Amino acid sequence: MGMSLEVIVLAAGKGTRMKSALPKVLHRVAGRPMLGHVIDRATELNAQRIHVVIGHGAEKVRETFPDTALNWVMQTEQLGTGHAVAQALPDLDSAATVLVLYGDVPLTRTDTLDHLVDLVDDGHMALLTVHMDDPGGYGRIVRNTHGDIIRIVEQKDASAEHLEIHEVNTGILAVQAARLQEWLPRLSNQNAQGEYYLTDIIAMAAETGTRVRSAHPDHVYEVQGANDRQQLAELERWYQKRATAQLMREGAALIDPARVDIRGTVEVGEDVEIDVNVILEGRVILGAGARIGAQCTIRDSVIGAGSQVLENCVIDNARLGEQCSVGPFARLRPGTELEAGARIGNFVETKNARLGPASKVNHLTYVGDAQIGARSNIGAGTITCNYDGANKHQTQIGDDAFIGSNSSLVAPVKIGDGATVGAGSVIAKDVTAGALAVARGRQKELANWKRPGKK
Repeated sequence: MGMSLEVIVLAAGKGTRMKSALPKVLHRVAGRPMLGHVIDRATELNAQRIHVVIGHGAEKVRETFPDTALNWVMQTEQLGTGHAVAQALPDLDSAATVLVLYGDVPLTRTDTLDHLVDLVDDGHMALLTVHMDDPGGYGRIVRNTHGDIIRIVEQKDASAEHLEIHEVNTGILAVQAARLQEWLPRLSNQNAQGEYYLTDIIAMAAETGTRVRSAHPDHVYEVQGANDRQQLAELERWYQKRATAQLMREGAALIDPARVDIRGTVEVGEDVEIDVNVILEGRVILGAGARIGAQCTIRDSVIGAGSQVLENCVIDNARLGEQCSVGPFARLRPGTELEAGARIGNFVETKNARLGPASKVNHLTYVGDAQIGARSNIGAGTITCNYDGANKHQTQIGDDAFIGSNSSLVAPVKIGDGATVGAGSVIAKDVTAGALAVARGRQKELANWKRPGKK
């Protein structure tokens, strides 16, 4: 395609039927605002500029996308789609092709849009249409005897004959900017809704000798918008169906694809196994042969080859090497790194901690701001006391160390290679390599002691 591409995204609607304080386009599909999905598509098409027309909740919409190089266009009154697109006219490069998208239609594939844009040239504009079994509510595509599209009739303005048509308008179209600049100022609002319809430019195109080509998506869900929460949930299911199918094509075994939710990008090696009710968020990488147990949430993390995450774990911004085991019921917080063969058991929380190869933290333990060497064993109920109420401090444990159960390690503190800490100790000073440190009250006994009785 020789021409540069500019995209206009219509995102000014309120979404009354959502019954929500949140602007419509900020409702989420797969953990991302609908508008975010549309901006992603425009970015993948290498659009020179992306113009986003906003109105309801404009500030909130802008705040949600602070980093993207977007041209925000205000539509102060909502007078229809034609009026919305017209707001962006002054910012368009006349030589560009313009693609019009909708902030509440999140599942259109990039390929579908690419094909649509390719149909545009000096003599042609392009419209995305779809055939529906039940076309109720949609604008019908009217063609002449040669099969050319000559106009679109909205449901409210349609005759009985028009209502028989099953090919409908998706609203998504591509056209030269110069044509839009010529046609939009001529729109009229003489219709049942009293609005300026973008679709009226189709008739203008036919009158001025610009022919209208059409493209069709592979699936109807690609062009479906969400006006209420039920439709939003339907889009979510379609998204998930597509995402889980892709994982299975790449060699992952999903015990029940309907009970895995993907909210980001997931890379899988072969023979990855994912049990039910698993949520994968952000950027997740699962190495070959990794196994994820039921009810786990994994966010922005890497799980190495052959590692297993047992049921009911939450793993957030962590990295597991190969052949590690985590859980059940473990919480790995940001900055956790497990080297090959390390193990974390149940009711263990880690944060900003590195566990060396083959080290074990098996139960009921908190490890934060810590570096642990290889083959060390951290006993049940141990905690690193890393926070003094103002600052965080480091705990360093060497290789082959053994920390007895129910010990408190008061950071900053270092425990040398091969050192042992006796159970129930409060360790506030460094422990020398190879030594045994015990820090607890001595056990005393009073024989034949009489317990006080009631008076």
